[in-house]
Amino acid sequence: MISVLVAADSAVVRAGLESLVRASPVLSVAGTCEDLARIAARFEELQPDAVLLEMASDAGPTLRSLGVQGGVPAVVLLIDDSAMNYVRAGVRGVLPRSATANQIVSAIEAAAAGLIAFHPETFEPVDTPNVPSEQRLTGREVEVLRLLSEGHANKEIAWRLGISEHTVKFHVASIFQKLRASSRTEAVTLGVRQGLILL
Repeated sequence: MISVLVAADSAVVRAGLESLVRASPVLSVAGTCEDLARIAARFEELQPDAVLLEMASDAGPTLRSLGVQGGVPAVVLLIDDSAMNYVRAGVRGVLPRSATANQIVSAIEAAAAGLIAFHPETFEPVDTPNVPSEQRLTGREVEVLRLLSEGHANKEIAWRLGISEHTVKFHVASIFQKLRASSRTEAVTLGVRQGLILL
């Protein structure tokens, strides 16, 4: 069983998330936290495997108090914001607040296993206002770029994503154009620099 600390400002949201965790056969509620200023103390007290944190706005201060960058907790964040704002902070999962129960449970399982889970909606890089919208990578393009960074050929990327090889070529060409890259290596390098993917 994966023990989860459920944290949210709203009592209604907290109760809903607690119920969701209890309904899962692979998760258990370690405890809850209503005062996000005390989340670090609550984490120390309960020592859960993961933290499910719902926030309406900037989660930066709460995450810093929790010491996520130290790699201690596996945090899954429910927030209507770009995942790019939290990737560097060490968050293991970012989902929109409208995420389904299955998506939340899957993200918690992935985070507890040391994996990273981001919803495609959270991959729109809204934190890059100087980049025109037509030059921003879509969620699918970020997925393709991530697989390129792992050294996969077009055929394998197509198989992994359940799309045609022709569609992969289209996405790769679009990535090259948007990042102004002339090779896969350059595209991956630029993607890492812009915080679109992790190596």
